[in-house]
Amino acid sequence: MEKAIAVIDMKAFYAFVECVDRKLNPFTTPLVVCDAERGYNTIVLSVSPYLKAKGVPSRCRRKELPPIKGMIYAKPRMQHYVEKSAEIVSIVLDFVGEDDIHVYSIDEMFINLGPYLKMYNATPRELTMKIQRAITKKTGLVTTAGVSYNMLLAKVALDNDAKKKPPYISVWTKDDIEKKLWKLSPLSKMWGISSGYERKLNALGIYDVGQLAKTDKNLLKAKFGVLGEQLWNHANGIDDSDIREKYIPEDTSLSLGQVLIKDYTPKQARLIVKEMTDDLAMRLREHKQKTSLLGLGVGFSSKEGGGFSHHVTLDFPTDDTEILFKDIASIFDKYIGNHYAKSIYISFGKFSNDEGDQLSLFEDDRTSEERKALQKVTDELKIRYGKNIVLRGSSLLEESTAKERHNQIGGHHK
Repeated sequence: MEKAIAVIDMKAFYAFVECVDRKLNPFTTPLVVCDAERGYNTIVLSVSPYLKAKGVPSRCRRKELPPIKGMIYAKPRMQHYVEKSAEIVSIVLDFVGEDDIHVYSIDEMFINLGPYLKMYNATPRELTMKIQRAITKKTGLVTTAGVSYNMLLAKVALDNDAKKKPPYISVWTKDDIEKKLWKLSPLSKMWGISSGYERKLNALGIYDVGQLAKTDKNLLKAKFGVLGEQLWNHANGIDDSDIREKYIPEDTSLSLGQVLIKDYTPKQARLIVKEMTDDLAMRLREHKQKTSLLGLGVGFSSKEGGGFSHHVTLDFPTDDTEILFKDIASIFDKYIGNHYAKSIYISFGKFSNDEGDQLSLFEDDRTSEERKALQKVTDELKIRYGKNIVLRGSSLLEESTAKERHNQIGGHHK
Protein backbone atom coordinates (compact mmCIF):
# COMPACT_ATOMS: atom_id res chain seq x y z
CA MET A 1 0.00 0.00 0.00
CA GLU A 2 1.40 3.44 -0.96
CA LYS A 3 -0.41 4.86 2.05
CA ALA A 4 -0.63 2.91 5.27
CA ILE A 5 -2.52 3.87 8.40
CA ALA A 6 -2.81 1.87 11.60
CA VAL A 7 -5.18 2.54 14.45
CA ILE A 8 -4.13 0.94 17.73
CA ASP A 9 -6.56 0.44 20.58
CA MET A 10 -5.73 -0.75 24.10
CA LYS A 11 -7.80 -3.81 24.91
CA ALA A 12 -10.11 -3.17 27.92
CA PHE A 13 -7.64 -0.43 28.89
CA TYR A 14 -8.63 0.52 32.46
CA ALA A 15 -9.46 -3.07 33.49
CA PHE A 16 -6.30 -4.42 31.86
CA VAL A 17 -4.14 -1.87 33.71
CA GLU A 18 -5.72 -2.85 37.03
CA CYS A 19 -5.18 -6.57 36.35
CA VAL A 20 -1.56 -6.07 35.33
CA ASP A 21 -0.87 -3.97 38.43
CA ARG A 22 -2.34 -6.75 40.58
CA LYS A 23 -0.42 -9.45 38.65
CA LEU A 24 -3.72 -11.03 37.57
CA ASN A 25 -4.56 -12.57 34.21
CA PRO A 26 -7.17 -10.28 32.57
CA PHE A 27 -8.48 -13.21 30.50
CA THR A 28 -9.36 -15.29 33.58
CA THR A 29 -10.13 -12.57 36.16
CA PRO A 30 -13.62 -11.11 36.81
CA LEU A 31 -12.58 -7.49 37.39
CA VAL A 32 -14.56 -4.29 36.84
CA VAL A 33 -13.33 -0.72 37.14
CA CYS A 34 -16.04 0.82 39.26
CA ASP A 35 -16.22 2.89 42.44
CA ALA A 36 -18.43 0.57 44.50
CA GLU A 37 -18.61 3.18 47.27
CA ARG A 38 -20.88 5.29 45.07
CA GLY A 39 -23.72 2.77 45.23
CA TYR A 40 -25.49 0.51 42.74
CA ASN A 41 -26.21 3.26 40.20
CA THR A 42 -22.55 4.12 39.68
CA ILE A 43 -21.14 3.58 36.18
CA VAL A 44 -18.77 0.73 35.34
CA LEU A 45 -15.91 2.23 33.31
CA SER A 46 -14.33 -0.98 32.07
CA VAL A 47 -14.57 -4.76 32.42
CA SER A 48 -11.86 -7.37 32.00
CA PRO A 49 -11.72 -9.47 28.78
CA TYR A 50 -12.87 -12.42 30.91
CA LEU A 51 -16.15 -10.66 31.71
CA LYS A 52 -16.48 -9.27 28.19
CA ALA A 53 -16.30 -12.85 26.85
CA LYS A 54 -19.21 -13.71 29.16
CA GLY A 55 -21.35 -10.99 27.59
CA VAL A 56 -20.86 -8.28 30.20
CA PRO A 57 -20.91 -4.89 28.39
CA SER A 58 -17.94 -2.53 28.74
CA ARG A 59 -20.24 0.27 29.89
CA CYS A 60 -23.12 -0.35 32.25
CA ARG A 61 -24.22 0.46 35.78
CA ARG A 62 -23.11 -1.59 38.75
CA LYS A 63 -26.67 -2.81 39.37
CA GLU A 64 -26.70 -4.31 35.85
CA LEU A 65 -23.67 -6.55 36.48
CA PRO A 66 -24.49 -10.27 36.65
CA PRO A 67 -23.78 -12.07 39.96
CA ILE A 68 -20.32 -13.57 39.34
CA LYS A 69 -18.34 -15.24 42.11
CA GLY A 70 -15.11 -13.52 43.07
CA MET A 71 -15.92 -10.24 41.33
CA ILE A 72 -13.15 -7.66 41.92
CA TYR A 73 -14.12 -3.99 42.08
CA ALA A 74 -11.19 -1.72 41.20
CA LYS A 75 -11.64 1.92 42.14
CA PRO A 76 -10.89 4.15 39.11
CA ARG A 77 -7.44 5.78 39.12
CA MET A 78 -7.75 8.30 36.33
CA GLN A 79 -4.37 9.98 36.82
CA HIS A 80 -2.69 6.58 36.62
CA TYR A 81 -4.51 5.77 33.36
CA VAL A 82 -3.50 9.14 31.88
CA GLU A 83 0.14 8.46 32.79
CA LYS A 84 -0.05 4.95 31.32
CA SER A 85 -1.54 6.38 28.12
CA ALA A 86 1.34 8.86 27.89
CA GLU A 87 3.79 5.97 28.35
CA ILE A 88 2.19 4.13 25.42
CA VAL A 89 2.43 7.22 23.20
CA SER A 90 6.13 7.52 24.12
CA ILE A 91 6.67 3.89 23.03
CA VAL A 92 5.05 4.59 19.65
CA LEU A 93 7.27 7.67 19.30
CA ASP A 94 10.25 5.32 19.33
CA PHE A 95 8.99 4.12 15.93
CA VAL A 96 7.49 7.19 14.22
CA GLY A 97 7.62 10.98 14.42
CA GLU A 98 5.21 13.12 16.42
CA ASP A 99 3.55 14.49 13.27
CA ASP A 100 2.55 10.95 12.29
CA ILE A 101 0.52 10.20 15.42
CA HIS A 102 -3.04 11.32 16.04
CA VAL A 103 -4.17 10.54 19.60
CA TYR A 104 -7.87 9.78 19.20
CA SER A 105 -8.65 9.04 22.86
CA ILE A 106 -6.91 7.96 26.04
CA ASP A 107 -6.68 4.39 24.75
CA GLU A 108 -6.64 4.77 20.97
CA MET A 109 -4.39 6.41 18.37
CA PHE A 110 -3.88 6.58 14.60
CA ILE A 111 -0.37 6.10 13.22
CA ASN A 112 0.89 7.08 9.77
CA LEU A 113 3.04 4.07 8.80
CA GLY A 114 3.74 4.93 5.15
CA PRO A 115 6.88 7.08 5.56
CA TYR A 116 8.58 4.40 7.69
CA LEU A 117 7.99 1.17 5.77
CA LYS A 118 11.24 1.35 3.77
CA MET A 119 13.25 2.33 6.84
CA TYR A 120 12.04 -0.73 8.74
CA ASN A 121 11.94 -2.90 5.59
CA ALA A 122 8.49 -4.02 6.72
CA THR A 123 4.95 -4.33 5.44
CA PRO A 124 2.22 -2.30 7.20
CA ARG A 125 1.16 -5.42 9.07
CA GLU A 126 4.71 -6.24 10.17
CA LEU A 127 5.45 -2.72 11.41
CA THR A 128 2.14 -2.55 13.28
CA MET A 129 2.80 -5.87 15.00
CA LYS A 130 6.31 -4.68 15.90
CA ILE A 131 4.74 -1.67 17.66
CA GLN A 132 2.14 -3.89 19.34
CA ARG A 133 4.81 -6.22 20.69
CA ALA A 134 6.83 -3.30 22.04
CA ILE A 135 3.80 -1.97 23.94
CA THR A 136 3.05 -5.39 25.43
CA LYS A 137 6.70 -6.01 26.38
CA LYS A 138 7.08 -2.67 28.19
CA THR A 139 3.64 -2.36 29.79
CA GLY A 140 2.09 -5.83 29.89
CA LEU A 141 -0.95 -4.47 28.08
CA VAL A 142 -2.53 -6.02 24.99
CA THR A 143 -3.44 -3.99 21.91
CA THR A 144 -5.75 -4.47 18.94
CA ALA A 145 -5.03 -2.88 15.56
CA GLY A 146 -6.73 -2.09 12.27
CA VAL A 147 -4.59 -1.32 9.23
CA SER A 148 -5.52 0.08 5.82
CA TYR A 149 -4.66 2.81 3.32
CA ASN A 150 -6.82 5.46 5.01
CA MET A 151 -8.01 6.31 8.52
CA LEU A 152 -11.62 5.30 7.91
CA LEU A 153 -10.93 1.77 6.71
CA ALA A 154 -8.29 1.24 9.41
CA LYS A 155 -10.84 2.18 12.06
CA VAL A 156 -13.60 -0.01 10.59
CA ALA A 157 -11.13 -2.91 10.34
CA LEU A 158 -10.28 -2.43 14.01
CA ASP A 159 -13.88 -2.26 15.21
CA ASN A 160 -15.26 -5.10 13.12
CA ASP A 161 -12.39 -7.55 12.70
CA ALA A 162 -9.29 -6.98 14.82
CA LYS A 163 -10.95 -7.08 18.24
CA LYS A 164 -12.46 -10.54 17.78
CA LYS A 165 -9.50 -12.91 18.33
CA PRO A 166 -5.67 -13.09 18.55
CA PRO A 167 -3.37 -11.80 17.16
CA TYR A 168 -5.81 -8.87 17.33
CA ILE A 169 -4.86 -7.27 14.00
CA SER A 170 -6.74 -6.91 10.72
CA VAL A 171 -5.50 -5.44 7.43
CA TRP A 172 -8.09 -4.19 4.94
CA THR A 173 -7.38 -3.43 1.28
CA LYS A 174 -9.59 -2.05 -1.50
CA ASP A 175 -10.97 -5.54 -2.07
CA ASP A 176 -12.45 -5.48 1.43
CA ILE A 177 -14.72 -2.54 0.63
CA GLU A 178 -17.14 -4.80 -1.20
CA LYS A 179 -16.28 -8.01 0.69
CA LYS A 180 -16.52 -6.64 4.22
CA LEU A 181 -17.43 -2.94 4.44
CA TRP A 182 -20.57 -3.26 2.33
CA LYS A 183 -21.74 -6.23 4.41
CA LEU A 184 -21.91 -4.19 7.64
CA SER A 185 -25.37 -4.10 9.16
CA PRO A 186 -26.88 -2.48 11.18
CA LEU A 187 -25.44 0.79 9.89
CA SER A 188 -24.26 1.87 13.35
CA LYS A 189 -21.45 -0.70 13.00
CA MET A 190 -19.92 1.79 10.58
CA TRP A 191 -17.63 4.36 12.23
CA GLY A 192 -19.29 7.76 12.12
CA ILE A 193 -22.92 6.60 11.84
CA SER A 194 -24.86 7.18 15.04
CA SER A 195 -28.04 5.35 16.00
CA GLY A 196 -29.95 8.54 15.15
CA TYR A 197 -28.65 8.64 11.58
CA GLU A 198 -29.15 4.90 11.32
CA ARG A 199 -32.88 5.43 11.93
CA LYS A 200 -33.01 8.24 9.36
CA LEU A 201 -31.27 6.09 6.75
CA ASN A 202 -33.51 3.13 7.58
CA ALA A 203 -36.48 5.38 6.83
CA LEU A 204 -35.05 5.77 3.31
CA GLY A 205 -34.87 1.99 2.93
CA ILE A 206 -31.10 1.84 3.59
CA TYR A 207 -30.15 -0.92 6.04
CA ASP A 208 -26.56 -1.88 5.24
CA VAL A 209 -23.42 -0.05 4.08
CA GLY A 210 -23.63 -1.59 0.61
CA GLN A 211 -27.07 -0.05 0.06
CA LEU A 212 -25.74 3.28 1.32
CA ALA A 213 -22.79 3.10 -1.10
CA LYS A 214 -25.14 2.53 -4.05
CA THR A 215 -27.58 5.29 -3.09
CA ASP A 216 -27.59 8.40 -5.29
CA LYS A 217 -25.12 10.84 -3.75
CA ASN A 218 -27.32 13.83 -4.67
CA LEU A 219 -30.24 12.30 -2.76
CA LEU A 220 -28.09 11.94 0.35
CA LYS A 221 -26.83 15.53 -0.02
CA ALA A 222 -30.41 16.77 -0.37
CA LYS A 223 -31.45 14.89 2.78
CA PHE A 224 -28.39 15.45 4.98
CA GLY A 225 -26.39 18.29 3.43
CA VAL A 226 -22.60 18.03 3.55
CA LEU A 227 -22.88 15.03 5.87
CA GLY A 228 -24.80 13.16 3.16
CA GLU A 229 -21.82 13.39 0.81
CA GLN A 230 -19.52 12.25 3.59
CA LEU A 231 -21.76 9.25 4.30
CA TRP A 232 -21.61 8.25 0.64
CA ASN A 233 -17.83 8.67 0.50
CA HIS A 234 -17.28 6.61 3.64
CA ALA A 235 -19.62 3.87 2.44
CA ASN A 236 -17.41 3.63 -0.65
CA GLY A 237 -14.21 3.56 1.40
CA ILE A 238 -13.22 7.12 0.46
CA ASP A 239 -11.43 9.17 3.14
CA ASP A 240 -8.86 11.87 2.35
CA SER A 241 -8.03 12.73 5.98
CA ASP A 242 -4.33 13.44 6.56
CA ILE A 243 -2.86 12.80 10.01
CA ARG A 244 -0.27 15.50 9.40
CA GLU A 245 -2.93 18.16 8.82
CA LYS A 246 -3.73 19.08 12.39
CA TYR A 247 -7.20 20.55 12.90
CA ILE A 248 -7.22 24.07 14.33
CA PRO A 249 -10.75 25.20 15.25
CA GLU A 250 -11.78 28.73 14.27
CA ASP A 251 -13.61 29.24 17.54
CA THR A 252 -12.36 27.84 20.84
CA SER A 253 -14.01 27.65 24.23
CA LEU A 254 -13.51 26.40 27.75
CA SER A 255 -16.21 24.52 29.60
CA LEU A 256 -16.86 22.74 32.85
CA GLY A 257 -19.82 20.62 33.87
CA GLN A 258 -20.91 18.26 36.59
CA VAL A 259 -23.83 16.06 37.52
CA LEU A 260 -24.68 16.54 41.19
CA ILE A 261 -25.03 13.52 43.47
CA LYS A 262 -28.42 14.78 44.64
CA ASP A 263 -30.95 17.50 43.83
CA TYR A 264 -29.69 20.93 44.96
CA THR A 265 -31.85 23.82 46.09
CA PRO A 266 -31.37 27.10 44.17
CA LYS A 267 -29.23 28.46 47.03
CA GLN A 268 -27.03 25.35 47.12
CA ALA A 269 -26.73 25.27 43.31
CA ARG A 270 -25.66 28.94 43.26
CA LEU A 271 -22.70 27.99 45.45
CA ILE A 272 -21.70 25.28 42.96
CA VAL A 273 -21.93 27.80 40.10
CA LYS A 274 -19.55 30.09 42.02
CA GLU A 275 -17.05 27.27 42.64
CA MET A 276 -17.13 26.21 38.99
CA THR A 277 -16.64 29.82 37.86
CA ASP A 278 -13.57 30.02 40.10
CA ASP A 279 -12.05 26.96 38.46
CA LEU A 280 -12.90 27.90 34.89
CA ALA A 281 -11.62 31.47 35.38
CA MET A 282 -8.31 30.06 36.60
CA ARG A 283 -8.06 27.89 33.46
CA LEU A 284 -8.80 31.00 31.38
CA ARG A 285 -5.92 32.87 33.00
CA GLU A 286 -3.61 29.87 32.56
CA HIS A 287 -4.31 30.09 28.82
CA LYS A 288 -3.57 33.83 29.00
CA GLN A 289 -6.97 34.60 27.50
CA LYS A 290 -9.98 36.77 28.28
CA THR A 291 -13.57 35.96 27.45
CA SER A 292 -16.56 38.02 26.35
CA LEU A 293 -19.12 35.21 25.94
CA LEU A 294 -20.44 33.32 28.97
CA GLY A 295 -22.81 30.37 28.96
CA LEU A 296 -24.71 28.64 31.75
CA GLY A 297 -26.83 25.52 31.54
CA VAL A 298 -28.75 23.94 34.41
CA GLY A 299 -30.59 20.65 34.28
CA PHE A 300 -33.49 20.43 36.74
CA SER A 301 -34.10 17.47 39.02
CA SER A 302 -35.30 14.25 37.42
CA LYS A 303 -38.66 14.72 39.14
CA GLU A 304 -39.19 18.02 37.32
CA GLY A 305 -37.31 17.46 34.09
CA GLY A 306 -36.16 20.17 31.72
CA GLY A 307 -33.80 22.99 32.53
CA PHE A 308 -32.34 26.04 30.82
CA SER A 309 -29.29 27.09 28.79
CA HIS A 310 -28.47 30.74 28.05
CA HIS A 311 -25.54 32.92 27.02
CA VAL A 312 -24.59 36.50 27.76
CA THR A 313 -22.15 38.71 25.81
CA LEU A 314 -19.98 41.03 27.88
CA ASP A 315 -19.27 44.64 26.96
CA PHE A 316 -15.54 43.92 27.13
CA PRO A 317 -13.39 40.78 27.51
CA THR A 318 -12.17 39.91 31.00
CA ASP A 319 -10.48 37.19 33.05
CA ASP A 320 -11.59 38.61 36.39
CA THR A 321 -13.38 35.92 38.41
CA GLU A 322 -15.66 38.33 40.23
CA ILE A 323 -16.88 40.02 37.05
CA LEU A 324 -17.42 36.64 35.39
CA PHE A 325 -19.40 35.28 38.30
CA LYS A 326 -21.55 38.40 38.51
CA ASP A 327 -22.73 37.92 34.92
CA ILE A 328 -23.13 34.14 35.20
CA ALA A 329 -25.06 34.60 38.44
CA SER A 330 -27.39 37.02 36.67
CA ILE A 331 -28.36 34.23 34.24
CA PHE A 332 -28.76 31.78 37.11
CA ASP A 333 -30.92 34.10 39.20
CA LYS A 334 -33.12 35.00 36.23
CA TYR A 335 -34.01 31.44 35.20
CA ILE A 336 -33.61 29.14 38.20
CA GLY A 337 -36.86 30.11 39.92
CA ASN A 338 -37.76 27.54 42.58
CA HIS A 339 -36.36 24.62 40.60
CA TYR A 340 -33.96 22.11 42.10
CA ALA A 341 -30.75 21.54 40.10
CA LYS A 342 -29.25 18.16 39.12
CA SER A 343 -26.59 19.22 36.61
CA ILE A 344 -24.66 22.42 35.90
CA TYR A 345 -22.62 23.43 32.84
CA ILE A 346 -20.57 26.62 32.36
CA SER A 347 -18.70 27.78 29.25
CA PHE A 348 -16.49 30.69 28.18
CA GLY A 349 -16.06 31.71 24.53
CA LYS A 350 -15.02 34.55 22.19
CA PHE A 351 -11.48 34.68 23.50
CA SER A 352 -9.10 37.61 23.34
CA ASN A 353 -5.47 37.78 24.41
CA ASP A 354 -5.60 41.56 24.79
CA GLU A 355 -3.29 42.45 27.69
CA GLY A 356 -5.09 45.69 28.50
CA ASP A 357 -8.05 46.02 30.86
CA GLN A 358 -11.24 47.98 30.27
CA LEU A 359 -11.71 50.60 32.96
CA SER A 360 -15.02 50.56 34.80
CA LEU A 361 -16.94 53.71 35.73
CA PHE A 362 -18.45 51.91 38.72
CA GLU A 363 -15.34 50.54 40.40
CA ASP A 364 -12.18 52.05 41.83
CA ASP A 365 -9.13 51.11 39.73
CA ARG A 366 -7.13 50.29 42.84
CA THR A 367 -9.76 47.81 44.05
CA SER A 368 -9.74 46.07 40.68
CA GLU A 369 -5.94 45.82 40.60
CA GLU A 370 -5.78 44.48 44.17
CA ARG A 371 -8.36 41.81 43.32
CA LYS A 372 -6.51 40.76 40.15
CA ALA A 373 -3.23 40.59 42.10
CA LEU A 374 -4.90 38.32 44.65
CA GLN A 375 -6.25 36.09 41.88
CA LYS A 376 -2.74 35.84 40.40
CA VAL A 377 -1.24 34.77 43.72
CA THR A 378 -3.95 32.17 44.40
CA ASP A 379 -3.52 30.80 40.85
CA GLU A 380 0.22 30.36 41.45
CA LEU A 381 -0.39 28.61 44.77
CA LYS A 382 -2.94 26.24 43.23
CA ILE A 383 -0.66 25.41 40.31
CA ARG A 384 2.24 24.62 42.64
CA TYR A 385 0.47 22.91 45.54
CA GLY A 386 -2.88 21.76 44.14
CA LYS A 387 -6.27 23.43 43.82
CA ASN A 388 -7.32 22.59 47.38
CA ILE A 389 -4.49 24.64 48.90
CA VAL A 390 -6.66 27.79 48.68
CA LEU A 391 -10.43 27.56 48.95
CA ARG A 392 -13.32 29.85 49.70
CA GLY A 393 -14.78 29.46 53.19
CA SER A 394 -18.01 28.28 51.54
CA SER A 395 -16.14 25.26 50.20
CA LEU A 396 -16.22 23.83 53.72
CA LEU A 397 -20.01 23.61 53.58
CA GLU A 398 -21.55 20.15 53.20
CA GLU A 399 -23.11 20.94 49.82
CA SER A 400 -19.79 22.11 48.32
CA THR A 401 -18.24 19.85 45.67
CA ALA A 402 -14.99 21.78 45.08
CA LYS A 403 -12.62 19.73 47.24
CA GLU A 404 -13.86 16.40 45.89
CA ARG A 405 -13.98 17.62 42.28
CA HIS A 406 -10.38 18.85 42.46
CA ASN A 407 -9.34 15.28 43.27
CA GLN A 408 -11.05 13.89 40.19
CA ILE A 409 -10.40 13.54 36.47
CA GLY A 410 -13.44 13.14 34.25
CA GLY A 411 -15.69 12.83 37.30
CA HIS A 412 -13.66 9.98 38.80
CA HIS A 413 -10.95 9.86 41.44
CA LYS A 414 -7.42 10.52 40.22
